[in-house]
Amino acid sequence: MTLNELKELIEERFGIATVMPSASPSGQNFLIIFKERLVEVLQFLYSSDKTYFDFLSSITGVDNEPTGATIDVIYNLYSIPYDHHLMIKVELRRNVEGESIPEIPSVSSIWRTADWLERETYDLVGINFTNHPDMRRILLPADWEGHPLRKDYKNPDYYHGIKVEY
Repeated sequence: MTLNELKELIEERFGIATVMPSASPSGQNFLIIFKERLVEVLQFLYSSDKTYFDFLSSITGVDNEPTGATIDVIYNLYSIPYDHHLMIKVELRRNVEGESIPEIPSVSSIWRTADWLERETYDLVGINFTNHPDMRRILLPADWEGHPLRKDYKNPDYYHGIKVEY
């Protein structure tokens, strides 16, 4: 199934204002899904007989720099029976009043592996996955301040009184 066929399938089911096709300068094709429809669209892509994206390969976050207005969450899906790959991108506003970090719904109810992938993205990029069953740090200590893959992250000079050398 091509990217345009997937786009049309999603638009047919959820409406035209749900998805936008796009391509990166590297030539990687992806669909942009609005965060409000993310869970239902991904549930559909997982359970539909036409797509059956049964494998969540990865979730990652991309900080578009501190002066930029967005942080992206990227989902890489794979359908084992159909041998289809699909990249889904969700653009989050960097600073939303009342939120200390951007929020997006968890997809751990669809793919169990999302549990750890979302925790890693939270830990390193600072994106909160709402309705996640165990949203806490996975790689860094629980009391670590900041998210190291954010462009505005400042390396600490000390951690628990120990000089941190970089």
